[in-house]
Amino acid sequence: VAAASKVCRGCGLWRLGTQTVFGEGPTPSRMMLVGEQPGDQEDFAGRPFVGPAGELLDRALAEAGIDRSQVYVTNAVKHFKWEPAPRGKRRIHAKPSGLEIRACRPWLERELTLVAPKVLVLLGASAAQSLLGSAFRVTRERGRLLTEYSFAPSVVATFHPSSVLRAPDEAAR
Repeated sequence: VAAASKVCRGCGLWRLGTQTVFGEGPTPSRMMLVGEQPGDQEDFAGRPFVGPAGELLDRALAEAGIDRSQVYVTNAVKHFKWEPAPRGKRRIHAKPSGLEIRACRPWLERELTLVAPKVLVLLGASAAQSLLGSAFRVTRERGRLLTEYSFAPSVVATFHPSSVLRAPDEAAR
């Protein structure tokens, strides 16, 4: 499935990203984490959650006593959507559109089938809305155990690690 995703042309993001960034981890796995999309470092590395947000995620998993090597980690969107920085060569994250999220949904659904998680953790609004619908609000439902979905026996949505990194001060983090 990962190899097939590398030739996907379901939306125009394949032109922007350096490569497809598919999920990684054991299949099946008791836990699956889904983020929004790869970031700049993930796009170059070809692996999910290896940049600053991934480092924060790794620390949070370790503090919770969860071995990341036992967790399947992926993103709702498989290519990095970015815009050039006003000055310089940096690539600035751009939020994927509903069309781009829907174009990647078959890949995410296939991952869910292969991973068969007992616990599905959706990191951020785009990840949550990609599976739970556009009306879903992480700010309202964060941390609540959702058992009414067929994706996994237990579904939880929370903030994406990158939103924690963007918080203006330590108190907000």
